[in-house]
Amino acid sequence: MNSPNTLRRRYSTTMIVLTLLTVTAMLVGSLCGAARMEWRQLLESDIFWQLRLPRELLALAVGAALAVSGAGYQSVFRNPLTDPYLLGVSSGASLGAAIAIIMGLESHPYGVGLMALATGLLTVVVIIRIASTGGRLHSTTLLLCGVCLTLMISAIVSFLMVMHHDKIDRIIFWTMGSLTAAAWSDVALVGSVAIIGIAIMLFYAKDLNLMLTGSETAESMGVDVERVKRLVLGVTTLMVAFAVASCGVIGFVGLIVPHSVRLIVGADNRHVLPASALAGALLLLLCDTAARSLFQPSELPIGSLTALIGAPLFIILIYRNKKRF
Repeated sequence: MNSPNTLRRRYSTTMIVLTLLTVTAMLVGSLCGAARMEWRQLLESDIFWQLRLPRELLALAVGAALAVSGAGYQSVFRNPLTDPYLLGVSSGASLGAAIAIIMGLESHPYGVGLMALATGLLTVVVIIRIASTGGRLHSTTLLLCGVCLTLMISAIVSFLMVMHHDKIDRIIFWTMGSLTAAAWSDVALVGSVAIIGIAIMLFYAKDLNLMLTGSETAESMGVDVERVKRLVLGVTTLMVAFAVASCGVIGFVGLIVPHSVRLIVGADNRHVLPASALAGALLLLLCDTAARSLFQPSELPIGSLTALIGAPLFIILIYRNKKRF
């Protein structure tokens, strides 16, 4: 068992290392891509200002939002294996995106993104309404409803792809995630939502710590469990929905990052949440740089890379720390 002082030192060291790695990754990533650049050309290049910098900043915002959302979900459900897509945000957004692509809304600014955002949020609202009883949210019912509705919506998306062969490639690529279309407007919108959402989560970090001990214990210590649960689910769902609407479905970040961070800095959400934000931002930045650099001029879906990196790493972490479960 690590002492509080040891965990605080680990947290401080982790934050410093993650910050340095993120800055380094941004600098190196700015030079990578189909168009090679040298350091002296960087700040004078339109490619950097209009393509690479907004793409990197969007990767940071999306990665941080997904990772912090995962940490919030895992605290609410008291399960380190809970994923922020579990309540159907990704499946609902995928359905909206598929419908928008089929309807030809890709030519309209934010046509696909807005449709994905609307259907993603609607799916979560439906699941929460189904799972609510007497003004209380039952975690087990919520998770079961999320899984069932996710499977049903995924089947509908598959049916739509079969019925519209000419657009199947675009639907599939969107569901695997990509930051190709990143723009400054996306950075402003998703970045604002991420910053506000993370700030709210940090404000309720102590309440989340108490909820980890159990609902009854938390309530006896003055925590309005149902209110905090709904607020956390609402804030995290909004962050995930805006992230998905901007760049498609990118899995595993919200699962692997908070769990990995928790193994290093402990379970205190006052440490887990900010460290997860930095680690999630760094992971997605590295994956995006690799996605656009490894097989030029082709580009890999970023979601496939996060899964390829996240799944083996997660298995290793579980194997090496299985006594903690």
